[in-house]
Amino acid sequence: MADTDWRNQTVITEFTILGFGDLSDLHIILFLLFLVFYITTMAGKILILVLVVADQHLHTPMYFFLRSFSCLETCYTSTILPRVLASLLTGNRTISVSGCLTQLYFSASLACTEGYLLGAMSYDRYLAICKPLHYSVLMNSRVCLQLVAGSWFNGFLAITIFVLFILQLIFCVPNKIDHFYCESTPLIKLSCRDTYLIILLDFILAGVFTLPPFLLTLTSYVCIIATILRIPSTTGRQKAFSTCSSHLTVVTIFYGTIIIVYMLLKHDTLRHLNKVLSLCYTDLGRSA
Repeated sequence: MADTDWRNQTVITEFTILGFGDLSDLHIILFLLFLVFYITTMAGKILILVLVVADQHLHTPMYFFLRSFSCLETCYTSTILPRVLASLLTGNRTISVSGCLTQLYFSASLACTEGYLLGAMSYDRYLAICKPLHYSVLMNSRVCLQLVAGSWFNGFLAITIFVLFILQLIFCVPNKIDHFYCESTPLIKLSCRDTYLIILLDFILAGVFTLPPFLLTLTSYVCIIATILRIPSTTGRQKAFSTCSSHLTVVTIFYGTIIIVYMLLKHDTLRHLNKVLSLCYTDLGRSA
């Protein structure tokens, strides 16, 4: 019966991305705002890459992870913002099914990779603060390379499995994606077929691939904070905390907004707030 139902539907070849609604009067303002954030983000991350590569004093594990993280953020921002800018400038909100799935694949893979890199960076800070005497042995160049390579591999592996199942779906009218980019949740809702298995797979992959780096990050910072609190001098505590404060800020924004968006804001009446918070871990939060 389900197969008969979807065969009677009109199969679509493109989607319409609704973005932030019919705010035609604000398109220029939004375009300029996003353009400034995009240029700021790209310039900042590229500058970090150049400085870390050029300065021999920065060839340490912490800056090696920072270089990898900046490269990832540059790629991540470029998978979403250019399409948003083009849509605001031209008014064309359509995107082909293949183009949408491509954007979904790379944006989701890079987001998943970011979770692993944040976990690796938190582990690096844990060793530096909690195991300073063994740091140079435990966090050598080989371990750094393995952690970064493993982060990229696991991030792309998880989403490759997920997208292979997404490719089996048939999309029918209405073809409107209620978001500012091709995100998995609103995309799955447009399928003509039963999506129970896809949703279950999404849940399983989230548990298998995203829970471990989150727990690693959480455990590392519990140990870091406990160690910092045991430092007798105020100056010592401030110095130790300063080495991980910026990373902790990024972790808080990344996981905080994801938890709110995907666990707390499921009701349709909060979909606009959902989009705004999504910007914190996709685009605007990367200019910080």
